[in-house]
Amino acid sequence: MHIETLEEIKKEFPHLQNSNEIHKSRLSRIDKLGLFVTDHVGTMGFFFIILGWTILWLGWNILAPKALRFDPYPAFVLWLFISNLIQLHLLPLLMVGQNIQARHAEIRSDQDYQTDKKAAKAIEAILLHLEHQQQLLETLVDRVEQLEKKK
Repeated sequence: MHIETLEEIKKEFPHLQNSNEIHKSRLSRIDKLGLFVTDHVGTMGFFFIILGWTILWLGWNILAPKALRFDPYPAFVLWLFISNLIQLHLLPLLMVGQNIQARHAEIRSDQDYQTDKKAAKAIEAILLHLEHQQQLLETLVDRVEQLEKKK
């Protein structure tokens, strides 16, 4: 029975690289921009900026004197136009960023799988080694018992 050594396991499963470093090394400038936008637009801070802008815009155009209003109630055409432009540009950009994040998750998942395979192989080797030691101990106990009977 062949029991794999630690060296054999290390050769079969070489040291894994840091998945974050692998991911970063594969990013282009455009990918980095997409991630930056995704990371910052998908925050509560950005939500509050948009909420504040909307409240100010709509509040001003409802409550300000009629002569100072620039996007009159009830149409809010300019506000709708700008809001739609923001949405039309951010939605595809967020999807791009999420695709980049998914690639990173795939790299991490693959690294985890390789680590699990290596750990399973090491555990198997340890268990085989322990089983072999148990057999040796049982053999030694039998021999000691035989020697004691001969006395």
